[in-house]
Amino acid sequence: RVFHLGELLGFGRQGVVDSSLIPTLLARTGNRRVALVVDGIEGSKEVVVKSVGPQIGSIRWITGATILGDGRVVLILDVGALARADKTRQRPEMTPVVIEPVVEEEKPAAVATIMVVDDSITVRKVTARLLKRQGMEVLTAKDGVDAVAQLQEHIPDLMLLDVEMPRMDGYELATQIRNTPNLKHIPIIMITTRTGAKHRDKAEKIGIDRYLGKPFNETELLENINALLAEKTTIPTRVSS
Repeated sequence: RVFHLGELLGFGRQGVVDSSLIPTLLARTGNRRVALVVDGIEGSKEVVVKSVGPQIGSIRWITGATILGDGRVVLILDVGALARADKTRQRPEMTPVVIEPVVEEEKPAAVATIMVVDDSITVRKVTARLLKRQGMEVLTAKDGVDAVAQLQEHIPDLMLLDVEMPRMDGYELATQIRNTPNLKHIPIIMITTRTGAKHRDKAEKIGIDRYLGKPFNETELLENINALLAEKTTIPTRVSS
């Protein structure tokens, strides 16, 4: 049986032990074994037990005292008597300790970050709202040059690219990403009005993961995003320029 030492001594106890490591003393008297939960265990040492005066000797459970090397006087408990008290029920208020297992807090799931690259502000806003409703974080870039600048600071989990953009189009941006060691792992979905076989073949050669027509179907887009994120094993990374 397990008891709190403080309860046995009449000092009360904490009702629930919420630690995975519980300091406990094991006592045995005859065929009785008792576990006593204590506040802490500082170690073990051999000491010389000295008798105490009548003022202290009359205190129940005290069998003597010792003097430590630093001069402190420490009282010695009669653990055997405590164990026998449990057996003979001399203290009926003693109750077993309730020990609850420690439950580790679940870590929040990582939030996916999606970069939307499109020269249309309307497309960027509509797509960003859709993704945010799914609990994703969104970065937006107005063209390839803007995206490259942002990739120096943030590496998203997935990118949505338009094809026709000023300064740097989607094909050029995707090619640069696939040729950059710390970026080439990023899944890319290309969303464009250019849906012909020639354009799809070009995207496939560059290494585009998915190719969707514009305007896109929301359900189809989300299914493709979730499928690529499920395949991706790397977590969101932040790098400094």
